[in-house]
Amino acid sequence: MRSTPHKVLGAGALTVATVAALVLPGTPAAARPAAAPAACSPAQVVGNGGFESGTSPWSASSSTVITSRSGETAHSGSSYAWLDGVGGTHTDTLGQSVTIPSGCDAATLTFWLHIDTDETTSSVAYDKLTAKIGSTTLATYSNLDDNTGYVRKSIDVSAYAGQTVTLSFTGTEDSSLQTSFVLDDIALDTSGGTSPPPGDSTRTPAAPSYTVNLSSDTSGTGWTGHESVTFSNASATALNEVYLRLWDNYHGTCDAMPIRVTNVTGGSAEAPSVACTALKIDLPAPLAQGQSATIGFDLGITVPSGADRFGHDGAYSFIGNALPVLAVRDGAGWHLDPYTDNGESFYSLAADFKVTLDHPSGLLVPASGTSTDTPGSSGRTVTTATASKVRDFAWAAGPFTKVSGTSAAGVAVNVYSVSGISSSSAQSMLSTAKSAVDAHAARFGAYPYGELDAVLDNNYWFGGMEYPGFVLDVVSSTALTHEIGHQWWYGIVGDDEYNSPWLDEAFTDYATDLALGKTGTNCWNSVSWASSAEKITNPMAYWDAHSSRYSTVVYGYGKCALHDLRRLLGDTAMTKLLKDYATAHWYGVSTTAEFKAAAQAATSTDLTSFWSQHRIEG
Repeated sequence: MRSTPHKVLGAGALTVATVAALVLPGTPAAARPAAAPAACSPAQVVGNGGFESGTSPWSASSSTVITSRSGETAHSGSSYAWLDGVGGTHTDTLGQSVTIPSGCDAATLTFWLHIDTDETTSSVAYDKLTAKIGSTTLATYSNLDDNTGYVRKSIDVSAYAGQTVTLSFTGTEDSSLQTSFVLDDIALDTSGGTSPPPGDSTRTPAAPSYTVNLSSDTSGTGWTGHESVTFSNASATALNEVYLRLWDNYHGTCDAMPIRVTNVTGGSAEAPSVACTALKIDLPAPLAQGQSATIGFDLGITVPSGADRFGHDGAYSFIGNALPVLAVRDGAGWHLDPYTDNGESFYSLAADFKVTLDHPSGLLVPASGTSTDTPGSSGRTVTTATASKVRDFAWAAGPFTKVSGTSAAGVAVNVYSVSGISSSSAQSMLSTAKSAVDAHAARFGAYPYGELDAVLDNNYWFGGMEYPGFVLDVVSSTALTHEIGHQWWYGIVGDDEYNSPWLDEAFTDYATDLALGKTGTNCWNSVSWASSAEKITNPMAYWDAHSSRYSTVVYGYGKCALHDLRRLLGDTAMTKLLKDYATAHWYGVSTTAEFKAAAQAATSTDLTSFWSQHRIEG
């Protein structure tokens, strides 16, 4: 993914995330529980977070704070919390006591915030809203964060596991000009802590096989049908449960989920957790090593408005990360990380998909894998897409214009364009795609996914996004070359994108440079670290709290480090290292430790100082 700040996140959101990151790790040890049980029961611990059930268990400074009166609107439902908005010296408070379970290694506070103000300054924070947990300030917002609609805020509060604390919001206004702070859909999700015994690092559930049958409405924004997945347990530790990741519920609320799973068979569904992006399915009996099981469920998908990786831009729908996929359990336990739109949270094992999409014939449906179309009922077409050894499945639907070609190495390439993109731009991007897929294949191994679909829309706020055999992109040869590079670095050679984002983004940007004939000469000379904590190998939890540095460090410094490694090893040795490394991890998962070991094996020079200088840890 090309890293571009999300359009709806203003400077205030970045400031808040940074404040949270600076405050929470410093929580005194004495304030934390002395011990925690090994087990965690994922839960959402805020009561009445949508304010639809009266005022309990909230305590507010006045009876008008929780309201449905006119003047502001709810994010969902009819009620919300309205702090301040008086236009004179005033303070409003809102709070409730919450208990964060012990044993949970992830706890995330989320809420939707709308701020409107009559202040005219662009530099002075006259009116402020402070979010606190216990006595610790999590975030501060002000009249400078004025926005036209609700913005979702997310703050890591994992440091408070095992504690009962007060979650509170305090709004203060000065003597003139109102600022309204409007809150809705407050949640605190806990998860994690269900690790297998130490030393059992086998990744499981293994070899998933997904079968999906969906039918769309007339616009392609609503899809309903059924999904099933068969999997085996590769681990010596029994599987008592599996988790489905419902990633796109990030784009809605738990009261109005865009991804709806119902009528589960083959197991019992618990309440969703991690802001409703994780669904635990308890299996009817422990699944021993080598045994297989199948779960199934009815599935509903509602595509929201917006030119997003999950969203629709007018008549064109982009449906990435919408299919529920199995979470991974490894030596760290179940990976139930929160969604991030600053980068990616995704970590999944290679799987087979057979997806049948029934849609109006006026809509073209590019998709992962190789597709065939057959006539459906009157005015409809059935697109059947088959994708093998892929980590996810994505598709789009709309009245696209399509151009096609074949690369010199024989890869079928299709470019789908929304209205407003010229035929010359589409042809240019087709040429870029054909060149890029062959260039990457020559360096890292033959492209294995049959055809490659690129869907163009210059309104994408994120620039571009990768899925197996399917990419979203603006009209940019560099961006498209990058997204196609992800077919190898994330697609074929997998990684835990939340905890090790450099393993796909830095490697892909390095591959992009090579494909475009760039050598990265002297690029490390421009490196300037923002702090001692900043490292190329930091996880997304760090980068979400330091958003302005993510692209610079992970993409820029990351690829420069790989250019430096190439200069140290020599071109021939570096070329062999990466091709051999890709082959060794083909359809597998890469880790920083494994790459460092492979690089060290490729040279007699001790690389210890190299990793230290380039801040590559792991």
